[in-house]
Amino acid sequence: MPLKNTGTEQHIKDTAKRLLFAEGKLHATTQEIADAAGVNRTALHYYFRSRDQLIAAIFQEAMRDLSQRLNECMTAEQPFKAKTENIIAVFLKHMIAFPYQETFLVTEINTLGKQLISDIQSAPVKSYLKEAAAEMEKGTIEKMDPVHFLMNLFSLLSYPLIMAPLYKKLFQVSAKDFRELIDERGKLIVRLLFKNK
Repeated sequence: MPLKNTGTEQHIKDTAKRLLFAEGKLHATTQEIADAAGVNRTALHYYFRSRDQLIAAIFQEAMRDLSQRLNECMTAEQPFKAKTENIIAVFLKHMIAFPYQETFLVTEINTLGKQLISDIQSAPVKSYLKEAAAEMEKGTIEKMDPVHFLMNLFSLLSYPLIMAPLYKKLFQVSAKDFRELIDERGKLIVRLLFKNK
């Protein structure tokens, strides 16, 4: 049996990510993924025996990427507000490029269970929460359980993008206008989370 070409394997995963995360084709078949990747289905099955195996590999890569972005942002040597602004900028940029990734991750976690979540590191999050608590003592943000502060931050970032198809219809806005609203959110989120001092 020939050796597997890791370049082809990664190309298949990258193509699947584009279909799932950028285009929202969450139920793409192995045939659709193979066609988009420019390989036949036999080749795809050579690298991934089933769609489930391919989806699991994509999920693990996405979770590693999420964990890495969180770690880099949360451990940066910056004042807390600047660090939070950076988290917002980094995550909004990623979410705009891959608007369906959050939906994919939540769906897979709910379908396959918590055992999938192995790559998220808690130390950077604990450090960030400790900094949030210190900022609350300084009075720069409202006093609350710091976990609520972080959940608020992530909710303000991700929920509008997860709900984008409904919001575009509900508010009668074009894709371009909705993108402009999302571009405004970074500064708006900072104003909502931090007190003006």
